[in-house]
Amino acid sequence: MNIRNIFLCAFLLFTLSGCESSLFFREHEDFVKVKGTHFTIGGKPYYYAGTNLWYGCYLGSPGRTGDRKRLLRELDTLQAHGITNLRILAASEESYLKRAIVPALQRAPGIVDDSLVEGLDFLLAEMAKRRMRAVLFLTNYWEWSGGMAQYMAWATDTIGADPEDPQKGYLAFMDYSARFYSTPKAVRYYLDYVDKIVTRKNSVNGRMYAEDPVIMAWQLSNEPRPGSQWPGDFAKANLPAYYAWIDQSARYIHSLDTNHLVSTGNEGLAGSLQLDDCYLDAHKTPAIDYLTVHIWPFNWQWFNPNKIDETLPSSEAKTIDCIAQHISFARALQKPIVLEEFGLDRDSASFKPASTTKARDHFFLHIFGALYDSAKAGAPIAGSNFWAWSGEGKAGHADGIWRKGDMFIGDPPQELQGHNSIFSTDTSTLRIITGHALKMQKLGSAGSAAGLQ
Repeated sequence: MNIRNIFLCAFLLFTLSGCESSLFFREHEDFVKVKGTHFTIGGKPYYYAGTNLWYGCYLGSPGRTGDRKRLLRELDTLQAHGITNLRILAASEESYLKRAIVPALQRAPGIVDDSLVEGLDFLLAEMAKRRMRAVLFLTNYWEWSGGMAQYMAWATDTIGADPEDPQKGYLAFMDYSARFYSTPKAVRYYLDYVDKIVTRKNSVNGRMYAEDPVIMAWQLSNEPRPGSQWPGDFAKANLPAYYAWIDQSARYIHSLDTNHLVSTGNEGLAGSLQLDDCYLDAHKTPAIDYLTVHIWPFNWQWFNPNKIDETLPSSEAKTIDCIAQHISFARALQKPIVLEEFGLDRDSASFKPASTTKARDHFFLHIFGALYDSAKAGAPIAGSNFWAWSGEGKAGHADGIWRKGDMFIGDPPQELQGHNSIFSTDTSTLRIITGHALKMQKLGSAGSAAGLQ
């Protein structure tokens, strides 16, 4: 080889190593993998601090919901605070449900909104530049993105229960949504959509999703449950269908994509009829690579933001017990576990960005300390994603109710906008998050820098 060719090869190698094409050289090493009860990247331990940015594809869209300049600012802010993992909505369904997102990624079975899917492309491409990882959930048990209930409506040509209907409410809705698992046509619609997303080619950087290391995991659903816990035996009778759907869907995704992890998105015992066996049986299939748990002290009536002194200490104690219990499940199944949703109200139940967050800050310090100590001791806790990042977003109305056309923030449409939000102005909370993120990164030599470089 002459000098000119040597120089040319060296130049190409240098050029490619400094851009997104560098993924080509270490692609086989860069995916997040599971080794025993821990995550690895390139054979090295991977620990992280993350958040939920479910609406990322909406901001990334070139269409009417898009605000790419804001999305870039949000990603830069998160990166500056050590956040390296984002849990993101990759599916929403145009729905009969009053509080569902408008617009939706899927307008009808198999018919997608191209601009929103392109928004997901843009988001993933930008995350790769920032060495972030994505967990993409592929439907929703709850009403706010259409989800399983809308698949049921499509499959059965019916209008199902709506939590906003005072004659039926959440319990009827929950069981209607859970009938999805035993409705073959609904599951087929879901798997067809899964196929469309998992096998997609990114229109921004040309990468196949199934070959893109920026994706850490596919998640079957946001918070799948076998049904409600109201009087009656529907949910327990539904367990075989629920378990079968988890196993079959996870195996199907692995058949399409051999590079990425698959998780359920389940809440833990709270989403498992408060039965240990339900949670364990749902996650024992080898097609599920790691476990998840969510913790919501207010929703579970542990915490009252108007009685902080009386309820915060017991809420923190119950949270630590919950984490420990689910770590024991992870040990039993020999899989890692992630605390991928948790949050606490702003003081006095305010949803305004200017309100204080003393109780939340104390709660975050407490929970981050427990996570770090457990991980440092070798427990199978791999990371966390707080709920939820709102950044520079804000509620569009004084009553906090989301309306069609409003900007998207961390609180989904059925919740008060700002209720569980972490805003970019929450400086005290962000200091706590950043400190935890740096400690988690130091636990593993992978950290934030070894993944996509």
